[in-house]
Amino acid sequence: MHYFPLAPRLQQLYVTSNTAKEMRWHKDRPFNKDGKMRHMADSIAWKNFDSHYPHFAVDSRNVRLGLASDGFNPFGKMSNSYSVWPVVLILYNLPPWRCLKDPYFILSTLIPGPRVPGNDIDVYLQPLIDELKELWEIGVETYDALMKETFQLYALILWTINDFSAYENLLGWSTKGKFACPCCNEDTWSLNLPNGK
Repeated sequence: MHYFPLAPRLQQLYVTSNTAKEMRWHKDRPFNKDGKMRHMADSIAWKNFDSHYPHFAVDSRNVRLGLASDGFNPFGKMSNSYSVWPVVLILYNLPPWRCLKDPYFILSTLIPGPRVPGNDIDVYLQPLIDELKELWEIGVETYDALMKETFQLYALILWTINDFSAYENLLGWSTKGKFACPCCNEDTWSLNLPNGK
């Protein structure tokens, strides 16, 4: 496993005034008057989080991240017994035309090996989890080139992006059986098919 510390890379975003300004875009953008979702800041989840944690939301420089992970076989069909699982963080403070571009993807963990991490992925994610706890509770002192001041930077993972099988491994939700759908939960519609049909 390879872990790449997060805090120094978040601090780096505020070294230049242009990027520091873009990191506030979600808050400083023109208001959305027609009610359409044009940025994640327009989502119910973002607004709900802001209402529950106003101390975090008050400073638009605090970083909101998405976590994405999935495995792939780097050798194609040559070797089915090897996989690599990158864990990537996405910066959602940025404008939509920047936040999903390669330069702003943060590779936090790389998990190579002969087997998929499966339910043991939490062991591999422990350094990231520890650093995120520190960034949520204590933060990290950061210089803002736009404001020409030092501030305490906080960060959090607002949501994850993954397929259904990775959802089970990352979040511990059983994706099989009666309660497979995390949204529907006990109202999940299902149909049992007899053998051979």
